Amino acid sequence: MATTKKAATAKKATSTKKAASTKKTTSKAKTSSKSKAKAKNEVAPEPQQLKLLRNDKYLAEYAGAIEGRHQHAVNKINELTNNGAKNLSDFADGHLYFGLHQTENGEWVLREWAPNATAIYVIGDFNKWEEKKKYAMKRLKNSGNWEIVLPQDALKHGDLYKLSVHWDGGQGERIPAWAKRVVQDDATKIFSAQVWAPEPYKWKVNKFKADTNPLFIYECHIGMAQDAEKVGTYREFKDNVLPRVVKDGYNCIQIMAIQEHPYYGSFGYHVSSFFAASSRFGTPEELKELIDAAHEAGIAVIMDIVHSHAVKNEMEGLGNFAGDPCQYFYQGDRREHPAWDSLCFDYGKNEVLHFLLSNCKFWLEEYHFDGFRFDGVTSMLYYSHGLGEAFMSYGDYYNGHQDDNAICYLTLANEVIHQVNHNAITIAEEVSGMPGLAAPFKDGGYGFDYRMAMNIPDYWIKTIKELRDEDWKPSSMFWEVKNRRADEKTISYCESHDQALVGDKTIIFRLVDADMYWHFKIGDQNYTADRGIALHKMIRLLTSSTINGGYLNFMGNEFGHPEWIDFPREGNGWSHKYARRQWNLVDNPELCFHYLGDFDRAMLKTLKKEKNIQKTPVVEIWHNDGDQILAYQRGDLLFFFNFSPNRSYDGYGFMVKEGSYDYVLNTDDPKFGGNGLNDDRVRHLTNYDADLARDGKGWLQLYLPARSACVLRRNKD
Repeated sequence: MATTKKAATAKKATSTKKAASTKKTTSKAKTSSKSKAKAKNEVAPEPQQLKLLRNDKYLAEYAGAIEGRHQHAVNKINELTNNGAKNLSDFADGHLYFGLHQTENGEWVLREWAPNATAIYVIGDFNKWEEKKKYAMKRLKNSGNWEIVLPQDALKHGDLYKLSVHWDGGQGERIPAWAKRVVQDDATKIFSAQVWAPEPYKWKVNKFKADTNPLFIYECHIGMAQDAEKVGTYREFKDNVLPRVVKDGYNCIQIMAIQEHPYYGSFGYHVSSFFAASSRFGTPEELKELIDAAHEAGIAVIMDIVHSHAVKNEMEGLGNFAGDPCQYFYQGDRREHPAWDSLCFDYGKNEVLHFLLSNCKFWLEEYHFDGFRFDGVTSMLYYSHGLGEAFMSYGDYYNGHQDDNAICYLTLANEVIHQVNHNAITIAEEVSGMPGLAAPFKDGGYGFDYRMAMNIPDYWIKTIKELRDEDWKPSSMFWEVKNRRADEKTISYCESHDQALVGDKTIIFRLVDADMYWHFKIGDQNYTADRGIALHKMIRLLTSSTINGGYLNFMGNEFGHPEWIDFPREGNGWSHKYARRQWNLVDNPELCFHYLGDFDRAMLKTLKKEKNIQKTPVVEIWHNDGDQILAYQRGDLLFFFNFSPNRSYDGYGFMVKEGSYDYVLNTDDPKFGGNGLNDDRVRHLTNYDADLARDGKGWLQLYLPARSACVLRRNKD
């Protein structure tokens, strides 16, 4: 659940340049050596300061809080691992113990954590949904855990079951918290757990390492990924959408709504069964087929994981599992999320840590996911959930309003994930700008590999809504897309699923609106359509070419998918009309959508021409807000933008390294819906200037059509 709609946009403080890494040293001095040191009045060296503090001198004032949070995580790791007798990943094996399992001799074992329960019965197809003594679970001695062992013939693959849980003063049917397969009855709409024991899936790709140089993420939703007005499936996505992702040049898919959720329209953010892949899209094996096929094609697969809150439902979820509404959740006012109508986990309980950390490990091992995008991190970090907070200074991150338990959990989650798979990818969806979120744990950070650059889409929306084209300032744009901490990698994006939901608008819809329906046929564009097409390309090029980690796009937005996302609900007659992707639009050569789709593909291809572009410095060449011109360089690629809506410039000069330059991308190219005012086949040579020549530079003079951008590459010869 993206917090950007619920908290003010954070202005992220920029850190100072990275300090040189200091190697750890181990003292091996003997007692006699110490005595000699004292005799010479030598002072023992101070403990090494955390690198997060060394990198940013402005954090010195808050060193106590930063070091305290780090030590909190260290202490918790020591507690959970018996002071290092095992690693944290071993602690996260709850999914191998709890839930339903079949032993080597064929017996069935079911275990659940329910400390407040007085009796638990397994009910299902096999016993006519009645409580029977044979199916009574036993409470394990001196614990809140319950267990039952059943003979092989008691259950079979496909059986439906639940738990009938009793507690003092009440009883209720519950789906096991650790259930790995949950299905919904089409007629009654009731959810049940399902015995799932098919032949083990045989992976075609057992080891896969994601390409993160850079990371180009295609955010997607399985159910709404098809043209048809229905719920799509894992197999349909594998067959119909995955080939598009490969062709378009993305190297990672980020899948939403995997964890089972009762209400389809929640976009998967009100989770009920954390270990169950949503059955509305198909079987576990079909999800594995999709991930396997992606890996075969070189595509990483990360999951949008929701550990920031849980659905309130009691029969389907964890809301009141065994008569204790706070078994998994905080007490008192902190139990319910004030904005999301959901429940907040109690990250201070070791049993909850066990549940959530095991959940991370489960998805990595069982389904071979390559990592996670953690949803709603801002909501976890603050007692206020970030609501109504401005986050204007460092003091806002260390004023005692932060949930240290949640911070500790996120740190531990990153440790577990990277212990299970050191190449795993973790991304934090976080709007406040908390320092250290995407810094290594050993350096004093929380261990995420990336954080979402949530300021960028907010900036583009604000610019489009509030400013005339003549008032767009390149200096402001350039500052915003690079506004990040120097020691933390980010995922930049113009818009995600958030901007496509009902009540909001995508960039193309804000730019073109209703004219998309009447003037998006090639040859019939009006001024509004042409303007929208031009700016859509320029905004994407500026955002993607200034990344320091990766770039994200929500499926369909690359070609300007029209309209909004509106899931089936009572208010729209339970229609799927707006919960789908109309691929026919981009496939139609008579429509302008394919201009945008073709440009997006060419844009990613261009960025890949500069090896590890995300690590290459972004060097400004020139900006002039009056002219609305911006130019910068990354390695051998030079980027030029003219945001003026009505002024083209002939012979606009830029000081660059002397040599020859060729066009590699031009938004004004007719094949991308442009006017074709430049001949991209012409090689440009720098003009000699005696003063510049001493520094190996010359003047590169270009024709810059209004509302266009181009990328040139310097030739090596």
